[in-house]
Amino acid sequence: MMAHIERVLLVDDDASVREALGQTLELADLVPTLAGSYIEAKDHISREFPGVVVSDIRMPGKDGFALLDFAQKVDPELPVILLTGEGDVPMAVRGISSGAFDFLEKPCAPKDLIAVVEKALKTRALVLENRRLKRQVEQGDAAARLLRGTSEMSVKMRDAARTVARSASDVLVTGEPGVGTAKMAEVVHLLSAGSMAPFLKFSASAMTPDTLVQAFAQAEGGSVFLDEIVQLTSPAQFALLELLETHDRPRLIAGTYADLSAEAGAGRFSPDLFYRLEAAVIRIPPLRERREDIPVLFRHYVNIACEQSDLPVPEITPDVISRLMAQDWPGNARSLMNAAMRFAMGLTEGEAQEELGLAEQLAQVERSLLIASLQRHKGNATEAAKGLKLPRKTFYDKLTRHGVRAEEYRA
Repeated sequence: MMAHIERVLLVDDDASVREALGQTLELADLVPTLAGSYIEAKDHISREFPGVVVSDIRMPGKDGFALLDFAQKVDPELPVILLTGEGDVPMAVRGISSGAFDFLEKPCAPKDLIAVVEKALKTRALVLENRRLKRQVEQGDAAARLLRGTSEMSVKMRDAARTVARSASDVLVTGEPGVGTAKMAEVVHLLSAGSMAPFLKFSASAMTPDTLVQAFAQAEGGSVFLDEIVQLTSPAQFALLELLETHDRPRLIAGTYADLSAEAGAGRFSPDLFYRLEAAVIRIPPLRERREDIPVLFRHYVNIACEQSDLPVPEITPDVISRLMAQDWPGNARSLMNAAMRFAMGLTEGEAQEELGLAEQLAQVERSLLIASLQRHKGNATEAAKGLKLPRKTFYDKLTRHGVRAEEYRA
C-alpha cells in the first residue's frame, strides 16, 4: 500500500508570505516546514525526504533556482514548485526545463496552491513507493531471510511482522529469553517504509529522559528499539509517553520477556504506555512450541559457523536431529546457535550445554583449530603442524591431550 506523503518544505524570505502559505497548507491537513533562505532550507532536503519543496524564486543570497539545482543533485525525483512574483513568469517557465515540477504566481489562491502541491505529493509518494519495492526485490523479503522456519507458527510470525511493518504503529515484541526480540525488531524496520533511515538499538535500563529524546532525534524517519522496556525508570516512561504523542518521530519497537499487563497492573509499569504498545504485538513462540523449526535453524546456524571459521560443513545425521528435537531448549534460538557452533567445531553431537569456564572454552577452541588444520591438510600431521606454526612434537602432544587422531582425517 502506497504511503500518504504530506510534508511540504516551504521556502520564502518574506515572513508574512511564509506564514500565510504555511497556514494554507495546514488547513489542508498538510505538514509544512518553514524556511526563510536557501541555507535554512537545504539541510531539510535529502533523497528520503517524504514530501515536496515549494520555493520563492527571488531571495537574498542564493535564490530559488540555486535551491532547485541543489535539490536536483540530491534527488532528481524530488518535486520542486517555484513561486514567482510579477514579471517572473518567463523565468519560471525556464525553470521547468531545469527540472522544476511546476510554478505558481504570487499571490496565489489557496485552492491553486493546494491543487499543485497535492499533485506533486502524489508524484513523490509514487516515487518513494517504487524505490521501496525495488529495494524489497533487491534485498529479498527480510521476514523470509531473517525469520527462518517452516512451522505454521513461523509462517504466522512472518505474516505478523509484515502486517505490522506496513502500518505506522509502534510495536511490542514479546517472547522468552533467547527468542530473538532484537532480530524481530530489525525485520519490522527493514520491511517498513523507513527502512533506509536509521535503526537504533538501546537497552531500556540505561535510558534517561534526555537520552530518549536524543535517540528519537537520531533515528529520524527510522526506528528505535528499546530492549526489555519493562526496565525503563518511571521518569523515562513518562518522557517516552510524551515523545510518542508527537507525530513527526521514528517508530518505537519495544522488546520484553516480561508480562507487561501484569507489570502495569502491579503499578511497576505505566498503564498508558502499556495500552499504547499492546495495539500491535508480535509474540515469538519458543522452540519447544515449534519443534519442526529446530532442524532448519540448526542447519542454518551450522552453515554460518562453518563459513565464519573456514571449516567444512559436517554431516548432520538423523540421530543428531532426533537429539536436537528431543530437547526443550529453554534458551531458545540463542542456545541452539551456541550448540550449532560447538557442533561445527566437532565439540559435541548437538546437545545444549551449560556455560563453560574460560579454561574449558579455550581447550575447546584449541581442539577445533587442531581438527580444522588436519582437515585442511587431509590428515597430514606434518603439514597441519606447519600450518599452525607448531613444532611437530608439540602438535602431537596437543592431539593426544585432546583425543584427536590424525589418521581419521586422511582422505
